[in-house]
Amino acid sequence: MLDIIRIRNNPQAVADALAKKGYKADFTQILEWDDKRKALITQVESLKAQKNKVSAQIPALKKAGQDVQPIFEEMRRLGDEIAATDAQIAELVTNVNQALAVMPNIPDDDLLPGEKENNRVVKIVGEPPQFDFVPKNHVDLCTSLGLIDYERGVKLSGNGFWIYRGMGARLEWALLNYFVDEHIADGYEFILPPYQLGYNCGFGAGQFPKFSDEVYWLDVDEDRQRNRFMLPTAETALVNMFAGEIIDEAKLPMKFFAYSPCFRKEAGSARTEERGMIRGHQFNKVEMVQYAHPEHSMEAFVELVDKAARLVEKLGLHFRVSKLAAGDCSASMARTYDVELWIPSMGIYKECSSVSNANDYQARRNNTRYRDSKTGKPQYVHTLNGSGLATSRLIPAIVEQFQNADGSVTVPEVLRKYLGGIDVIR
Repeated sequence: MLDIIRIRNNPQAVADALAKKGYKADFTQILEWDDKRKALITQVESLKAQKNKVSAQIPALKKAGQDVQPIFEEMRRLGDEIAATDAQIAELVTNVNQALAVMPNIPDDDLLPGEKENNRVVKIVGEPPQFDFVPKNHVDLCTSLGLIDYERGVKLSGNGFWIYRGMGARLEWALLNYFVDEHIADGYEFILPPYQLGYNCGFGAGQFPKFSDEVYWLDVDEDRQRNRFMLPTAETALVNMFAGEIIDEAKLPMKFFAYSPCFRKEAGSARTEERGMIRGHQFNKVEMVQYAHPEHSMEAFVELVDKAARLVEKLGLHFRVSKLAAGDCSASMARTYDVELWIPSMGIYKECSSVSNANDYQARRNNTRYRDSKTGKPQYVHTLNGSGLATSRLIPAIVEQFQNADGSVTVPEVLRKYLGGIDVIR
C-alpha cells in the first residue's frame, strides 16, 4: 500500500512513477478525503476538550447544591457529536485505504518504463548447447523416458496438470532436496506453511483485491473475506507471518525459505511454447523471503538474485538474468530480476525464478514493523522474495540441454547424490 504522506507531499512525482507501470493515478479524491479526515480529527479533539471542561464543572455545582442535569444533557450531546464525528473519520479512513489498496507499488527510480520490450539482460551464464544429432523437445523426452505422464494427468484433473512417475518423481524430489540443502547452508530458516490461507494473506501480499479471481477458492463461505484459498506461492504465507507485529530490529534481516506446491488458475494457452510442464495449474516451488531493514534492502535483493542464479549455475544449465521494466514487474513489486532458462526446442528463455523487492508496500498492508533503535518509533520493514527455485521449467531445461543422441539424459552432477549415484537416465 502506498504512503499517503508521500502522495500528499508530492502527488505529481508519485503519479509519474506509477505511469512507468502503465497506471494512471488520480489522487484528487483521496486527498480530499484525507483533508476532511484531518479537519474532523481537529474538530473531535475540540469536542473532547469541551466535554472534559463541562464534566469538570460537576463536582463544584454539586457542592453548591445546583442542578447538574443540564450539565449531563450537555455531556450527552457532546458525546453523541463525538461518536458521529468518529464514525465519519472511520468511514473516510476506509475510503482512503480502499482506494490505496488497488494501486500498484511505486517502481524504483532506475527502472525503465513500459513492458517486456524494455527488459534488459544483465547477465548470461554459459552457452546454448550444440547437438550433432536432431534434438528432441522435453515433452517427447519426458514421455519416452517415462518421467512424466501427461495423458493420465489430464485424465485425473484436466488440462494444465501432469503426473511425475518413476525417475521423473525422483528427479523432481532430487531438485527440491538440492534447493533445501543449499538454503539451509546459507542460514535460511526452513518453513512448511499451510496450503490454505485466509483473505488477509492475499491482501497483505498485495495480490488482493485486484487478483483475487486468479486463485483457487475453497468456497466454504460466500464472503471471500471469511473464506480460504489455495496458496499461489509460499510468498503469500511467508510475508504475512509477522503481520501486526513489531520485530526486534536486531533480528533483521530475517531469512526464510519454504517448500510448497503452488496452485494457480491461469495456466497459459495451448501455444507450443507453453506445452508440457512450462505452465500449469499446480507446480512445486521453493520460495525465499527476507524481512530487511530499509537501509539494507538493496543488499538483500542482490543476495537473493545471486542465490537464485547460483542454484541454476550449479546445475550446469545455460541461462540469463534480466532486469524487468517497471510495467513488467508485478503490481506489488518495486523491482524484479528474472532468472531465465534456455529451452532449446523453443529457442527462447523461460523464467524459473523471479526475485523482487516490495520495499514497504506489503508491510504497510499487513502492518509489519520493527522498532527503530535511534528514534524508538516503529517503522515498516522491507519484504523481498525470490523463487529458489520453481521446478516445472527446470525439468524441461535439464532434459533438453542434457539430452544425448541415444535419447538418454545426463543427470546434473549436483543431483546425483539424491538419486543413488545415477548419472544417466535411460
